[in-house]
Amino acid sequence: MVRQYLLEVNSTPTKETLDTSFAQIADALVARGYVVVPNFIDEHYAQQLFDYAQALPQGIWHLAGVGREQQHSINTHIRNDEIHWLSTQSATESIWLSHMTALQRALNRHLFLGLFDYECHLARFPAGSFYKKHLDAFKGRSNRVLTTVAYLNSDWNEADGGQLVIYGERGEVLETVLPQQGTFVVFLSDQFVHEVKVSNRTRYSMTGWFRHNTTTASRVDPAR
Repeated sequence: MVRQYLLEVNSTPTKETLDTSFAQIADALVARGYVVVPNFIDEHYAQQLFDYAQALPQGIWHLAGVGREQQHSINTHIRNDEIHWLSTQSATESIWLSHMTALQRALNRHLFLGLFDYECHLARFPAGSFYKKHLDAFKGRSNRVLTTVAYLNSDWNEADGGQLVIYGERGEVLETVLPQQGTFVVFLSDQFVHEVKVSNRTRYSMTGWFRHNTTTASRVDPAR
């Protein structure tokens, strides 16, 4: 059932339509702190991203860890997906990063968030993979402000698993998102515990974070 806060975006949006959808995303973040947008990614480009991810050599993928900087470690009891960080050196990846730059500017314009930059990786969840309940940021202890997730697999159904589950403050389920191609999710990184259920077939997505800059003196925060 499509609820009021699930926003539909034309599969081939004009700049005006895209600007409107960005404003709607901003409004939903103010109202609820998260938003789920079906068909956010043009079908052709979503399939291009899926094909690109599938074709990446095995050596490009790295087992994902938990924690950041000195606390970063591999813990396959918590998560066992594989990731590849995006960069502007790839034309395919660069297009997505440019879309997110446009969203960053729109959110700063509408919400005055002071978003400084964006980091993003492709994620591959082979059959049997998962990511248990976690927060992407802890209040006052991280520069991650907003989390984004975009899904690349077509013809995904409930039996395939791999759903994103977003929880409320009391542990109640706020949303269960089927990872269907083109769906885009945005939420406040430090407010929503979430998890990825066990995937029953290989699942591809892109996960990213808009960040604040916590620069001190002449030091600028590095990505990741």
